[in-house]
Amino acid sequence: MFPALKSNLMKLNSFKSILYFLFIFQFMFPASFLRASVKDTLLINEGLALPMARGTTETILLTNTIEAALALGTWSVPKEGDEVLQQDGKKYAWSRVKAGSQGWINFPTRGVNYLYTNLEMEKDTVLIISLQGNDMVYINGAARTGNVYGTSDSYAAWEKDWNFVTIPVKLKKGKNEFIFRVSRGKMKAKLYAPSSLCQLIPNDLTLPDFLIEEEPAMPGAIEIINSTAYPRTDLVLEVIDMNGSCRTSTIPVIQPFSVRKCAFLFPEYLYKEKGEVPVKLQLSRKTGNKLKLLDEVSIQLRVMDKSENHKETFLSKIDGSVQYYSVNPPRNYDWKSPTALIFSVHGASVEAINQSGSYYPKTWGMIVSPTNRRPYGYNWEDWGRMDALEVLEIATSKFPIDKSKVYLTGHSMGGHGTWHLGAMYPDRFAAIGPSAGWISFWSYRFKDVNLNDSTPVKKMIRRPTSPSETPLFAENYKQLGVYVIHGEDDDNVLIDQAKMMINRLEEIGHKDYQFHYQPKAGHWWDESDEPGADCVDWPPMFDFFTRHTIPANDQVLNIDFLTSNPGVSSRNHWLLIDAQTEQLSMSEAHLKVEPGQGKFSGTTSNIARLALDLDVVSGKEKIWIELDKTKAFEVIVKPGQKQLWLELSKGKWNVVGEPDRLLKNANRYGTFKDVFKNRMVFVYGTQGNAEENTWAFDKARYDAERFWYQGNGSIDVVADTDFDTLAFAGRNIILFGNRDTNKAWDLLLYNSPVQVTNESVKVKDEIYKGNDLACLFVRPRNGDEISLVGVVSGTGLTGMRICTRLPYLSPGIGLPDCTVLNARVMTEGEEGVILTGFFGLDWSVEKGEFAGKN
Repeated sequence: MFPALKSNLMKLNSFKSILYFLFIFQFMFPASFLRASVKDTLLINEGLALPMARGTTETILLTNTIEAALALGTWSVPKEGDEVLQQDGKKYAWSRVKAGSQGWINFPTRGVNYLYTNLEMEKDTVLIISLQGNDMVYINGAARTGNVYGTSDSYAAWEKDWNFVTIPVKLKKGKNEFIFRVSRGKMKAKLYAPSSLCQLIPNDLTLPDFLIEEEPAMPGAIEIINSTAYPRTDLVLEVIDMNGSCRTSTIPVIQPFSVRKCAFLFPEYLYKEKGEVPVKLQLSRKTGNKLKLLDEVSIQLRVMDKSENHKETFLSKIDGSVQYYSVNPPRNYDWKSPTALIFSVHGASVEAINQSGSYYPKTWGMIVSPTNRRPYGYNWEDWGRMDALEVLEIATSKFPIDKSKVYLTGHSMGGHGTWHLGAMYPDRFAAIGPSAGWISFWSYRFKDVNLNDSTPVKKMIRRPTSPSETPLFAENYKQLGVYVIHGEDDDNVLIDQAKMMINRLEEIGHKDYQFHYQPKAGHWWDESDEPGADCVDWPPMFDFFTRHTIPANDQVLNIDFLTSNPGVSSRNHWLLIDAQTEQLSMSEAHLKVEPGQGKFSGTTSNIARLALDLDVVSGKEKIWIELDKTKAFEVIVKPGQKQLWLELSKGKWNVVGEPDRLLKNANRYGTFKDVFKNRMVFVYGTQGNAEENTWAFDKARYDAERFWYQGNGSIDVVADTDFDTLAFAGRNIILFGNRDTNKAWDLLLYNSPVQVTNESVKVKDEIYKGNDLACLFVRPRNGDEISLVGVVSGTGLTGMRICTRLPYLSPGIGLPDCTVLNARVMTEGEEGVILTGFFGLDWSVEKGEFAGKN
């Protein structure tokens, strides 16, 4: 053990016998006693650092010597000066690093570094580790989340306070190993004793604002730590307001040594004055009809007039978590008259409430800002995109929005979000206004990646990320007004991003765009004395917006629409693209309708099934279809028929009935990432050996922690022995383990063409044997038209560990429906890909498309 750590640890060990006694009997003592008794902390202030060779994240197959050693079981404790041969063919040495006076360990080299250290404990002990600056950490081999954005000890009032990553860890008697991954140059970590078996962490609250004369019906959420060795299903949270009124919320399951963000409701009370009001939260253990207090905190909530810029919350359809959006209402608004919606998406590190607060209230439009689920979140892609769409739906339903006057704008990362959302959903906005926006990951973050120099495997794996390649969808902007803003001297997002997209608009013949390059301005600028920040609240842009409206469906006679994934973007006015010939490649439709003749005609590319809304030819008993090379043919419209379905077969378009929703369709189209929505449930296996069961639990907990940290998420994590198909009906399920180790497998995947056991992976008739195979795939849930089952599995412990750090929960990275890997993927990238690709539209292997090294 490092000497500096040992001296720091002596204080902690001095009360270790008391701590041990308290952990056995702590329900016998009030929480306040426990908190008062534990004062010491242990700072991790020394270790060995190893810089990593620089690489790219072109695909999910980034090799890494440290991750490979951990997965393959070749890891050994390093010594100072030890050299490691890395993927660039060079050797890098472990060197000693120490924390400075403020406790931060600064790394001598930029880019990714790993830090190794260890702690020696006198007995098994549970502690809380507080993390800042690291991406993640392995603690005795178990992956735990990090705090990559928490690189400061204090934050301004307008910033998100990132110092909330506090997770319980069980340390064993003897040596405990910590391997930190750090990509931002510095980190800090400290350990301390928990104050209670289960405790509240008020640093990461999601709260609504109370509105005068309105009952507080919106939920809140708080982080809760379970420091015990048992799943907690016996917790309740009492919320007590300033008048003594109490409302009790049942806390969902929290797994052992885990943290979860949990929802709660407030007592109903009409507040009549603005200001701050205290609310007390009490966490208790419920035994029969009795409650035993474990922890309590007091928080302050704002009471505001609803005419002010304020927060509102909702339960997300993605995972049931509490998310918020902000509302900056129109000036002097009567809350009855139809008004425009200005949908403003924030930049990296910016809170949604500050985004909407950057505008001076309009008289003609309401400003609503979604959160992207966190201030960094998902770059408005993946779950950030889903969050934006969910808030857009809420806003246009809850408020009297004129749905023909919806405008999209945003700054920096929000500028990218504006480009991205506008390209995916061009019929939902009248005009867009990206400010200082980067275009795509490939134009901004990974400029060195040659997208044309890819192998069949890389191309297959990249297909699920195709919606990220925004410039490819520029044709979709032609039906939108576009106003581009950028500072000429922006050193954060270079102005070449704006100029590249302007050039792209010119190339496609866009006729309705304007741009403004502010002279001598940087990333954020505000030149005028008018309220509102000019770089977002730019008067000429809003003048431009007011001159645009979304046409009604029957006003749209021509549609030019591109999509690469109907599961992400499928509809444009009266056209629905429901399935593709080559999945996740670009599809195009260039169609027109002639209402007088009752005729649809045009050309398509890479579309297998589509639907046409018939309200645009209402009153016609017969319509004509002329698509591609299919000769025009007549269709009799049935009374009350609202849609016409067409399917391409052997190069000819045919009218079909509404397709079986069990087939792939726009509501359930696949890719592995698609399983992480629809209130997904993580089910970890308990039927393997001790190491396999430990991996399954650790992996499910790690993914849940990642989703909490990056996406403000809250996921049900349950053991296979506690899984009930009826209790979790209609929800997506992710299994961790294989058929031999996860009891829920045969309940959900008995008829799957892909089967994984301890000895092999079977894909239809092909059998791949070995104990180092990893397999990730997604299947439709049996008997359900919406939900999915996903699998994170391996044939043995090595195969399972290969999955541990695959970054499928990261933005801009994805996987097809099914991928089989072997251990070579950790050291040789795509050489370890045995199989990857898409099931057919009928979810079969036979009609699918796959690539690999088999």
